[in-house]
Amino acid sequence: MQVLVRKTACRKNEVHKMKDNGEEKTDILVLVDEDGNEHDFAMVDRFPVDLKEYAILVPVIYVEKDEQNAEIDFEDDAYIFRIEMEEGEEMLVEVDDDTEWDVVAAVWGERVEMEEMEDEEDLF
Repeated sequence: MQVLVRKTACRKNEVHKMKDNGEEKTDILVLVDEDGNEHDFAMVDRFPVDLKEYAILVPVIYVEKDEQNAEIDFEDDAYIFRIEMEEGEEMLVEVDDDTEWDVVAAVWGERVEMEEMEDEEDLF
């Protein structure tokens, strides 16, 4: 899939979950590749870097799926996308510049480290 060129590691507990009527649900994004194939992703994080907005997504693996519910898991790889506005809608754009990708990956790494430190502090 062309949009998934660069990837980084992700821990499964980093996937953001939404509360819906007191029940945790993962927000799933459907991305369509250049061949028209649909791929489901969960958003791990969204943050600005140098006045641009970025999203970290992980591919979803369906363990069980029926019309009412789905039991899901996540791949270990995470993908970085730049969020751009096109005709009033947010579009995910592949980050193909190595320098830009490295900067965004470093910022995300720092965010993950800060979150881990905060989680450790909450234990004490």
